[in-house]
Amino acid sequence: MRQARSHLLTVLTPEGIAFSFHLAGPLTRFMAWAVDAAVLAASMSVVAIPARILGVFSADLGQAISILLFFAVSVGYRIFMEWKFGGQTLGKRLLRLRVMDARGLQLDFSQVVVRNLLRFADSLPLLYMVGGLAGLITPHAQRLGDLAAGTIVVANPVLPEPDLDQLLQGKYNSFVDYPHLTARLRQRTSVQMAGVALTALLRRETLDPQARVELFQGIADRFRELVVFPTEVTEGMSDERYVRNCVDVLYQSK
Repeated sequence: MRQARSHLLTVLTPEGIAFSFHLAGPLTRFMAWAVDAAVLAASMSVVAIPARILGVFSADLGQAISILLFFAVSVGYRIFMEWKFGGQTLGKRLLRLRVMDARGLQLDFSQVVVRNLLRFADSLPLLYMVGGLAGLITPHAQRLGDLAAGTIVVANPVLPEPDLDQLLQGKYNSFVDYPHLTARLRQRTSVQMAGVALTALLRRETLDPQARVELFQGIADRFRELVVFPTEVTEGMSDERYVRNCVDVLYQSK
């Protein structure tokens, strides 16, 4: 029986909290692809210079080098960008899109590699016809590379600023004493991650005590992986307090 198509992906955590992600539509994904294609075209015009030089001596060798360079640059660019910048290439960043694990987990490097290696299959026979058809008939708008890698592409909405006084309870945020680290935290934290942390804080009173401890421990550990604040600041700080400080940094007015 065919699964119903949805524009939302809902992920349910073990603590019983549901997070919904808006799936990217075909038009915005195509526009992001077009931006990346323009970036790659400009890059290829530079890196193809050695191939043209070799082509003077051997046309076959020059053509072979050109094909290899095109493959390396096109695949390498997307793998590097999506892994280094949390699922975003320049085109996706411009269109506010992001690749993420279909289960809502942290994106793994192998997933980035698989989805991009299969991009050539999706592009067959031309203009991503295979990938486009797969995106139209799969429940979560996944092309073949996404299906193989277990990934989806989501749209990052502009989130409204929450009532920080409610979250911080009037306490001073010691993280703001380190502007270079807070700037790095804003740069490395995805919209989804910020939304998860904010939602957890807003719903904390509805959680079972043990589930609450485990949830904030997991979120705090994820923030610690992104940026390391000095030990003298974080020593003795609870995980929930750590998450509150991070949310304050992410949502406060610049």
